[in-house]
Amino acid sequence: MFFVASKLDLRRYVEGVEPEDLECELRRYSTEGIHVRWPVQGALGYNRWFSCTLKHSKGVFTVTGFLRHPSDQGPPGQQDYRSWPAISDRELLPTTVAMVIKTQTPVVNARLRSEQKLHCQFAVDHRGPNVTLEWHRQHRGERSRLFSHVSRSGQTHGSGVALKGLAGGDASYTLPFTKMISEGTYICSVSVVPLFASLDVNLHIEEPPRVSLNVGPTLVMEEGKEQKIMCEAESYYPLDVDITWYEQDPRASRQRVGAPLPVMLENILMSSHKHNTDSTFSVAAFFYLQASLKSSGRQFTCSVTHQSLRVPIRQSFILEVEEPSSWMLNLALVFLVFILLAVLAVMLPRLNSARRQKKFY
Repeated sequence: MFFVASKLDLRRYVEGVEPEDLECELRRYSTEGIHVRWPVQGALGYNRWFSCTLKHSKGVFTVTGFLRHPSDQGPPGQQDYRSWPAISDRELLPTTVAMVIKTQTPVVNARLRSEQKLHCQFAVDHRGPNVTLEWHRQHRGERSRLFSHVSRSGQTHGSGVALKGLAGGDASYTLPFTKMISEGTYICSVSVVPLFASLDVNLHIEEPPRVSLNVGPTLVMEEGKEQKIMCEAESYYPLDVDITWYEQDPRASRQRVGAPLPVMLENILMSSHKHNTDSTFSVAAFFYLQASLKSSGRQFTCSVTHQSLRVPIRQSFILEVEEPSSWMLNLALVFLVFILLAVLAVMLPRLNSARRQKKFY
């Protein structure tokens, strides 16, 4: 099989892509018994159809092209590829590209409350084709129609696709405000009888967590005291999140050579997941910190990882431990205060009496 120059060229849809990044799948295409003369100049009465799907290995795009091999003889039975004779080894079948459909967003990871454009474009090798375009959404076994347009009649149902762009083959669908219920598989389908093509766009909601500590950048504690230290990850989606606590000496970490690695804390407790009203989740990881003088100056770091994050979110604080005040000193201070108050109690009446006598004389 080889391509004959035509108005459509599949290579134009994969320009700049390395061959090793392409996955190609070539199949016979069944018209399900429908026989229609393809309306291009010089077309013969019959066609053998093939579909060629090109996918980028990293999910950058998906392209499907329909290849037409003209023939002046129909199949011996029903108009279907199962009735056409087998292709022999080394047989050359000249084909032209009749229709192309492409998406540059086969997988979309979207934030909540964001606008998303689901890309879909198509092209046909002749002018004024009778195109039927539809968008459907499928989620948890339920399928619903979002948009449809028939070019010949001009009938349109639904919204989300700019009609001005359809003339140029732009069938992209716009979601103005993503919600949790927006998640699912969006299907762009284009029909030009006897051809029907569809591409899937998988939309996933990913909301990164907001991370906070219940203490400030510096925590001052008295030796021997205990405090609950909590790191909370809030309003994230989907469910899986990982929270880890580390301890290290910040002064040693600045060493260029031989700096000790942070030590992961083992005594970490996790709260149960909280299901928020917007269907996001929240969870906390906490431990009980026993203050000791040898831990003074240590840095404690909470690290949160989630599939929506390229790098973990980290929040830290420095522990400062003070020696407990002496009870003898405290007792002496209290005694001194009492003495001062007693002296004032004795002296104030005398001072007031002296002032009155001075005023009298």
